Amino acid sequence: QVQLVESGGGMVQPGGSLQLSCAASRASRSITNIYPMGWYRQAPGKQRELVANFPYLGFTYYSDSVKGRFTIISDSRQNMVHLQMNSLKPEDTAVYYCHVNDKGVDYWGRGTQVTVSS
Repeated sequence: QVQLVESGGGMVQPGGSLQLSCAASRASRSITNIYPMGWYRQAPGKQRELVANFPYLGFTYYSDSVKGRFTIISDSRQNMVHLQMNSLKPEDTAVYYCHVNDKGVDYWGRGTQVTVSS
């Protein structure tokens, strides 16, 4: 069973940057070789939404709301996945979750809070 642990959340002012990281354990292989793999977020009162992911090898997806500001990074050396978030906006405030689907089974981390506020 894959275990995912997110880190890097916090509070930042509008226009600021944060980098989230996701580490995996108990996986049959490196998280960077599991597809799809990426990041979701859930704001208060809203449904969880896909932010960015690697749907399969060689392809990257970004939601329209973060395109051009966020970058998903696969770090095979450290077996981690990062989400670099720049030009943050108040509407980016949410709990961010790391997700993989390994052999048809969804795995989620517990989430990390990101708050963008002045």
